[in-house]
Amino acid sequence: MQADSRPPRDVSTGPRARRRGALILCACGALLLLAACGGPTRAGGGAPRVAATPQNLATPNDKDYSPARADSVIVSSADSDSDGIPDAAELYTAGDRESFRRWFTALAEAQFYDASAEWNVSQRDCAGLVRFAWRESLRAHDRRWLARMGPGYEQVAPDVRAYNLERGPLGERIFRTNTASFRETDTRDETFSEFADARTLKDFNAEFVSRDSRRAAPGDLLFFHQPWAQAYPYHVMIFLGPARSHSEGARDWVVYHTGASAADKGAVKKVRLSVLEQHPNARWRPVGRNRNFLGFYRLKILQ
Repeated sequence: MQADSRPPRDVSTGPRARRRGALILCACGALLLLAACGGPTRAGGGAPRVAATPQNLATPNDKDYSPARADSVIVSSADSDSDGIPDAAELYTAGDRESFRRWFTALAEAQFYDASAEWNVSQRDCAGLVRFAWRESLRAHDRRWLARMGPGYEQVAPDVRAYNLERGPLGERIFRTNTASFRETDTRDETFSEFADARTLKDFNAEFVSRDSRRAAPGDLLFFHQPWAQAYPYHVMIFLGPARSHSEGARDWVVYHTGASAADKGAVKKVRLSVLEQHPNARWRPVGRNRNFLGFYRLKILQ
């Protein structure tokens, strides 16, 4: 399907441009309409390459976060907030939530500069970027993990203490696939999966925050709905806040994969919200007056 307006001018994504910190805005009007953001491909993939210099992510006002809970938590209910995610899989402490956000955003951003060979090629679409960064954020980032990733990897933040995928309550099947409160039988049937497309991420694994970017926190997701794109009408992006690399003092960075099509494998893009808000195709502007922009959502494990 033809885009209804021309995209902004693209710039080189080669090594020279990256060294200059050049930023690109993809042909969203064309590529995103064809984005295979969560087609039924096999789940998989490993961990990504992370920039070597750790940098704390600045955070928005405290009111944008859920209240911090005690550092020592005893989970006494299967699903106390009835959100479908077992309490044992949620991150209760402020420290765990911050660690997850820093790993999640750093790993996602790293794919823009050098997509990891460990990221399964068949999983490279918009939802695949979210799944990949999410899954790897919950691993134990020990010597074996660092060695497997290579010399370009260093610690970004402390590991999440509540659990990791190797000893977590859900294992690798961390994405809920339907609504309703959690039941113990959910871990034994198909309720949780290693795979989730963009709509599944929105409907069952995240909660609406706002259509106002001032309420967004690092690691939140942006969702768009383009109903005329019948195969894959949903698209997801990751809000970084201040970027780790080439931030330029800005606090509104976004990273996303354009999605794959039969003619194009797509690519990871990194751009500021303020640039997307001026996109020539109004349907891709992350602003409240755009009915195709569904808003910012927060992962349920951080709620």
